[in-house]
Amino acid sequence: MKPTSSRAARRLAKKQGNTGPLTIADLANRVAKARIKGANDGLETRAKRILTSYLQTAQSYGMPAKEVLGEMASGQAAWRLGHAVRDELLKTPPDVVRKAACKQGCAFCCILSGGEGGVITEFEADQLHQALVPLQGLADGRNWHPDACAALDPATQECRAYEARPMICRSFVSMDAAACEANANGGAEQGAGLLGSHLDYLAIHALCRQALKGIAQVHSYSMADVSKGAINGSDSFTGARHGPSALERACKDGAQAAGI
Repeated sequence: MKPTSSRAARRLAKKQGNTGPLTIADLANRVAKARIKGANDGLETRAKRILTSYLQTAQSYGMPAKEVLGEMASGQAAWRLGHAVRDELLKTPPDVVRKAACKQGCAFCCILSGGEGGVITEFEADQLHQALVPLQGLADGRNWHPDACAALDPATQECRAYEARPMICRSFVSMDAAACEANANGGAEQGAGLLGSHLDYLAIHALCRQALKGIAQVHSYSMADVSKGAINGSDSFTGARHGPSALERACKDGAQAAGI
């Protein structure tokens, strides 16, 4: 699943016309020059600031550049940074968190009937797949609702891959469970949505894609298709992989929803 970092490093060296090894400074320079398609300046600037801080920290700890490249390409960097932003946000929880109606077994947000089936990174897809493989052949969330995430237990509607759940699952929150039920059935009720940290996570992953263009592939995947594939016994992620526009569309939709 992960990119061949040494090959990516050789591609970059060839592209730059030198034979020196890839450095974190090279990556930082590419991040500085990258542009996120469809993102406004404010969102792009914030993503660059967060990702640049990550690169500076990696350099100060002596992290090999090829390992940093691998984390950026797989989406692990976006996942780490998204968690950091979320943790900081939750130090002073907004009203939507303090007044959340979310509780165990309430799984209307796990009905994945619209959009791209939940945009997740390669790192998250791999984690989710591994967590669900032991459940192959068992009844799954689709036995409760045809569009439900296969990770759900059909009897309790509880997630059976909770520790491996992607950022989108960790970011969704609602102050109105009835609104979630209505929206799961095609409604457009207010009161539910994603934390702002999720938009940072998406923008950082999109920025990584642009910064690594030409030297490493940066994909996004459908959470719904990854979970179904794992339960159905499929070892291939090919069918779950998004086209290049899905991540850009998710960033754009997220920014519009946040009023940015």
